[in-house]
Amino acid sequence: MQLYAGIDLHSNNNYLAIIDEHDQRVYQKRLPNEPDVVLAELAPFQEKLVGATVESTFNWYWLVDTLMDNGYTTHLANPAAIQKYKGLKYSNDSHDAFWLAHLLRLGILPEGYIYPKEDRPIRDLLRKRGHLVQLRTSLINSLQGIISRNCGSNLSGNKIKRFKENYIAPLLAGQEDLELSGEVSKDTIDFLSRQIVKIENTVLNKVKLRKQFLGLQTIPGLGKILPLTIMLETGAIERFAKVGNFSSYCRKVPSEWKSNDTKKGKGNVKNGNRYLAWAFSEAAEFARRYNESAKAFFNRKASKTNRMIAHGALAHKLTRAAYYIMRDNVAFDQQKLFT
Repeated sequence: MQLYAGIDLHSNNNYLAIIDEHDQRVYQKRLPNEPDVVLAELAPFQEKLVGATVESTFNWYWLVDTLMDNGYTTHLANPAAIQKYKGLKYSNDSHDAFWLAHLLRLGILPEGYIYPKEDRPIRDLLRKRGHLVQLRTSLINSLQGIISRNCGSNLSGNKIKRFKENYIAPLLAGQEDLELSGEVSKDTIDFLSRQIVKIENTVLNKVKLRKQFLGLQTIPGLGKILPLTIMLETGAIERFAKVGNFSSYCRKVPSEWKSNDTKKGKGNVKNGNRYLAWAFSEAAEFARRYNESAKAFFNRKASKTNRMIAHGALAHKLTRAAYYIMRDNVAFDQQKLFT
């Protein structure tokens, strides 16, 4: 007799459900999020267990790693692609866990990608860098607003970020409260900049671009960190069957439903990888600055629509270019991209 397990995972507990090949319920129980407890409950069924399905929640790492390290065939369920029967009047954790097991038994489980365990820490470190960059940018924008309102002048972000020269203090001198606001902002921006550099140096010393991803450095404006971010967030490029799948995963395609050219609604715009979305937005901005063909494409789009749509269109172009660069091990070719 073959068995199938489904695990509905939460922040501090999980619900384990097991069915047999005839869809009969064999076992169900709520368990604490403790690896030893989960393994002890599964042990009597291990020999007959075909697979165990874990819902892809924010905290799936520990459970998937525990199961895989102990010889269980483990599947990561993609909750965004799983639909319940809409006629249900009541649903709970038990139902959700058995539903996961049921989909696995039928062979129709929408699966997520189990990112390699050994690469996760460095990928998460780069995610922390991105978080710090966003915090620093928000502080720079706030400080630029203060200077603009009170001094009637603009100060570039590059000047604000400089360590050796303080362009802020002279502008706000003589205004005690504004001086303090500028001082605190500048000190925090400098602190974040040092932490960002610290993370960058650590990452560059620990990981190098694999051969398949070296071509990413030929995209105009990309330095060393963004190609590493794209590589680590993408994982195996082979898991994307078509270029459109990759662009969608990067959140760079529109999400809308049409019928007879009439918009009927839209899908989940948050489907995909938000870190890749950020990386390609950054890449589009750099490409617009440092590549004449990218700049010309952006300006043409902006003249017909607006700057936000033009920026998104350029980012989408770059996701397509990156896909072929990674898949075919080739360099960036602007003639193919912009003609």
